[in-house]
Amino acid sequence: MAQADYAALKKGGFMRQKQKGYFSLRLQVVGGNLTAENIKKISEVAEKYGHGYVHLTSRQGVEIPFINFDDIEEVKAELAKGGCKPGVCGPRVRTVTACQGEGVCPSGNIDTLKIATELDMRYFGRELPHKFKFGVTGCQNNCLKAEENDLGVKGALDVAWVEEKCIHCGVCEKACRTGALSSQDGKIILDEAKCNYCGRCVKSCPTDAWEGESAYQVSFGGLFGNTINKGDAFLPLIKSEEQLYRVTDAAIQFFADHAKPGERFKFTIDRIGWDEFKKAMEEAYNG
Repeated sequence: MAQADYAALKKGGFMRQKQKGYFSLRLQVVGGNLTAENIKKISEVAEKYGHGYVHLTSRQGVEIPFINFDDIEEVKAELAKGGCKPGVCGPRVRTVTACQGEGVCPSGNIDTLKIATELDMRYFGRELPHKFKFGVTGCQNNCLKAEENDLGVKGALDVAWVEEKCIHCGVCEKACRTGALSSQDGKIILDEAKCNYCGRCVKSCPTDAWEGESAYQVSFGGLFGNTINKGDAFLPLIKSEEQLYRVTDAAIQFFADHAKPGERFKFTIDRIGWDEFKKAMEEAYNG
């Protein structure tokens, strides 16, 4: 067997196993989506080069264990025939996770796959002082647990009441889980301090008396490993994709500029100072 460059292999998604000479191959998956063609080819490779099974990771990834070192180049070539690419490990941007969002889920407020795909195109595999994780979730149900990620994106609706369409049926008030809606003098009052932008008022209204525009809530500094920390969402609603990517660009650049090797994003922010970090994010938010 040729000499293994374990750092290069890890960068290319091949993780050394406890069994000498074997690797578990992590594949690139964006937003939890694989095509039927991808799945067929992964199955073929697992049968021919592995032990006939795959492992589904906690972050929507697919790993093929028991790849022999001598088969690595052949495995990569075979997978490419089915549109599959190796993933990454180590100190770089990892798999971007996402729920199904508005494309499938009735609760979804944003096109999660579109956002995850753009984040993947912009950042996947980027070299950084430590690993960096993005998670995209479609609504306040938070199936993808956005705040567990270094940077989480949560779908929201920026809502507005259309008085002339309202029949005062009370459905929206009952649907609101935060008590943000009340009736006063024939009007529906929205308490913005209580509103979590879930969009249940829009989705429940029988007369379209609530309108909502897709928006984004972004959290920073989440961790769910040796240290657990809920990411902080301090920015106002982000109302365009352009604005969203200004913020994500600025956040990942802040990490690249300030982090020490082996330091996660949350600890970089703690060390540099949240005031300085918030100032940088607010500047990006405001353009």
